[in-house]
Amino acid sequence: MHTLPATHIELAAWLRLSLATGLKPAALRLLLTAFGLPEAILQQDHETLAAIAGEAAARAALTPTGPEFDAQLDAVIAWRELPGNHLVTLDDPAYPPALLTMPDPPPMLYIKGRLELLHTRAVALVGSRSATPQGMDDAERFARTFSAAGVTVVSGLAQGIDGAAHRGGLEGVGSTVAAIGTGADLVYPAAHHALARQIAMQGAILSEWPLGTPARAANFPQRNRLIAGLVSGVLIVEAAMRSGSLITARLANEMGRDIFALPGSIHAPLSRGCHRMIKQGAKLVETPDEVLEELGFAKTAPVSASARREKSATQAVCSAAADRAVMARAPGEESAQTVAQVRASNMTGSSNRDAQRLLAALGYAPTPLEILATRTEMDHALLQTTLLQLELAGEISALPGGRYTRASHGRAAANCFDPA
Repeated sequence: MHTLPATHIELAAWLRLSLATGLKPAALRLLLTAFGLPEAILQQDHETLAAIAGEAAARAALTPTGPEFDAQLDAVIAWRELPGNHLVTLDDPAYPPALLTMPDPPPMLYIKGRLELLHTRAVALVGSRSATPQGMDDAERFARTFSAAGVTVVSGLAQGIDGAAHRGGLEGVGSTVAAIGTGADLVYPAAHHALARQIAMQGAILSEWPLGTPARAANFPQRNRLIAGLVSGVLIVEAAMRSGSLITARLANEMGRDIFALPGSIHAPLSRGCHRMIKQGAKLVETPDEVLEELGFAKTAPVSASARREKSATQAVCSAAADRAVMARAPGEESAQTVAQVRASNMTGSSNRDAQRLLAALGYAPTPLEILATRTEMDHALLQTTLLQLELAGEISALPGGRYTRASHGRAAANCFDPA
């Protein structure tokens, strides 16, 4: 590898691990939990890494980079320096807090556009690529109403329902996020080049794939996992029985998110997937307001919604800034404890009151996110921020299925890489 400026050494370590063939995000999170930062992982021997994440993960992490790595690193650095582009890693305070509740969050995210949208309350709207005109109208109308209420509309930039959802989301204050299955420097399908440019200016485009990654069928189920992870609920507008939208719904359900579906004619092939989801427990909805009410997203004036969202996003970024600085000084378990101390000392005033209210609502049994929202009457952004503060302080633990529980006394303070 060529000689790197000090500012690029950390990025090179992140990139190396994110590109390591066979190193899955869940295994990398285990290693980050143990050692704090990528540079520390790369300094360990095979036996040490294998004891934590398994033989395959250790072998993948320590495999030397190929001759193309320097060019890949230069391309990433150049891409990041372009206006509107952001590269966010797991230890970055700007990392979407909703994705940290996943067991396998991507180590690196390539983002074009408004980074703050990834810290807002959001709903996914997905469906068939071969949508009917009625389905397209419904998707755009629902997305427009969500966006007008200050809710971010998340979808996958595919043709059909996804495209209609993005167009509707761009019309309100909530805007839209496109989670894509290619590198962030590519657009698929080609017909959505103009739409992608508009999203990059008014919303955000999100990818976990390395730059230059083309569209592959195997990438899209993993893309669907990001869509599910970013939101509080998923709405399926039209879907055939084997639609990829049903994968998104299944993944979202496993993460504890709410699932909604629009009903249709029993004779329509694109209604059968929706009807199947309704039979399996998805909520049948007929209006956008039903979704907003079910998720606790009160319809508000656009200006107040925008101001509240901006304030929550700023608090989320600023409150985590100290974490990054402390972790850089003290990696590993010591860093986790120090971060918890800094976090606890910062939780004063209204933040501390919110934390106490949330702890009281949590009780001592595992509790789903939606029940916490009902008990606390917090909006989605404040609830996610407060949960993250308490998890970093070691007060609570995130469980599979979008549930939370109080951390047991004497447990080491959790940090943002805790796989619990």
